[in-house]
Amino acid sequence: MNGGHDLGGRQGLGPIAPEAEDREPVFHSEWERRVFALTLATGMLGKWNIDESRSARERQHPAAYLQNSYYENWLEGLEKLLVEKDLLAADELLYKKVSVAGAAPELRIPDAEAVLKILRSGGSSTIESEAAPLFNIGDRVKVRKQYSSGHSRAPSYAQGAVGTVIRRNGCHLYPDEVSQGRAIGEHLYTVLFANQSLWGKTEENAEVCIDLWQPYLSIVAKESG
Repeated sequence: MNGGHDLGGRQGLGPIAPEAEDREPVFHSEWERRVFALTLATGMLGKWNIDESRSARERQHPAAYLQNSYYENWLEGLEKLLVEKDLLAADELLYKKVSVAGAAPELRIPDAEAVLKILRSGGSSTIESEAAPLFNIGDRVKVRKQYSSGHSRAPSYAQGAVGTVIRRNGCHLYPDEVSQGRAIGEHLYTVLFANQSLWGKTEENAEVCIDLWQPYLSIVAKESG
């Protein structure tokens, strides 16, 4: 999805002025801390995965996404998932009144010890695949232009650009499918792009590396002669 969240290389939005990391607080206010905690806690119920969570944040009107702060977008995505997964009714959010009831038996509710284990260990994205990778190191590849309304990790600024495969990273869970609840893997590559391929005419002679899944790429035929 090329929505409001996909800002890389997009013109007209002005310069980025990030806070210095050594001075920026982890949370700017108490409500941000609470949204972060709620997102982690509800994610452990086992009703969605990280790519579904990202997709929920992205499925806003672009103007709303850009107007919201970072954790406001987190809250927007979380509220959407709670309704879509039947954990809250829409009117409960609207009227800020939740009906307290026993937890559904299919929910995964970890105890304190399990929570610490989950937070410390995380989860691997690698997945077994019997299919051989299509591309080799040194291959010239082109990033396909995406017109799907779903989640994608192919940035819009790279779509249509040509680069060179410099590393094969094995098979990993494919976000486009995982965001739909399907645990499907695809081969992942690191592709090197020259500045000119991404941005057009530029005086700066620099390069950018992007990790891209196999379905995002197509081979560029070698010129004869």
